[in-house]
Amino acid sequence: MQQEAQPTPYTLANLLRIVQRLRDPEHGCPWDLAQDFQSIVPSTLEECYELVAAIEAQDYPHLEDELGDVLFQVVFYAQLGRERGLFDFASVVHRLADKLLRRHPHVFADARIEGVPGDSGAAQVQERWEAIKAAERADRDQHGVLDDVPVALAALPRAQKLQRRAARVGFDWPDARAVQRKLNEELLELREALAADDPEAIAEEFGDLLFTLVNLGRHLQLDAETALRRASRKFEQRFRRMEAAARARGVGLDSLSDSALDELWEAAKNISAESM
Repeated sequence: MQQEAQPTPYTLANLLRIVQRLRDPEHGCPWDLAQDFQSIVPSTLEECYELVAAIEAQDYPHLEDELGDVLFQVVFYAQLGRERGLFDFASVVHRLADKLLRRHPHVFADARIEGVPGDSGAAQVQERWEAIKAAERADRDQHGVLDDVPVALAALPRAQKLQRRAARVGFDWPDARAVQRKLNEELLELREALAADDPEAIAEEFGDLLFTLVNLGRHLQLDAETALRRASRKFEQRFRRMEAAARARGVGLDSLSDSALDELWEAAKNISAESM
């Protein structure tokens, strides 16, 4: 029996053409034709989060699909830019390659792909990086250290990025212990606001406490977003075990007393500890 030939894999050129066809004014997909830069932002965010979820779950077969979905977002944006005469996929690739070459002189001598530089220490690399970023901000008429920190970033990573930027010019706590002292101070101020029953002060002090926690995580070499996602995932797993245990008893969680809920929670925690 003759073995069936494997189909030729699709290429990036094929993908670009597929998206062009989807956006064809006469024969394209009605949904794709209705989209613009703003309307597909929610889809872009969703696909990025699904990519992160696959990585965190170490679901590598699924990761391939999620990477494809994120790539589709890039290609779709490039097609929108092409239609408006703003940019196209080739110019996006060119700008990216140019930026990578320019930002890594310790790898690409004279900004050439095959250029081989001399040895550079970590301190030199960091110094050059800061100089390059400063020059790029100047080209965009951005002169402040915080000027190009995106406002649209999620709150935790944005706080972390703002803190890192400030630290580059020496505005930072000397070590984690100093941040812990600041954390205790912020917690005390939140307690005072709670005692005064001042809603505006409570909100402000709670925000300060969160900001300081992000700072502590940075000093401990921890990513705040990753740490919180991990804690949320742990809570979700334990809570689902509580629900399952309650169902096995023929009851719902909302019908249990506080002491019974505590019992189920401790049991769920013990299961987590035993599975580690």
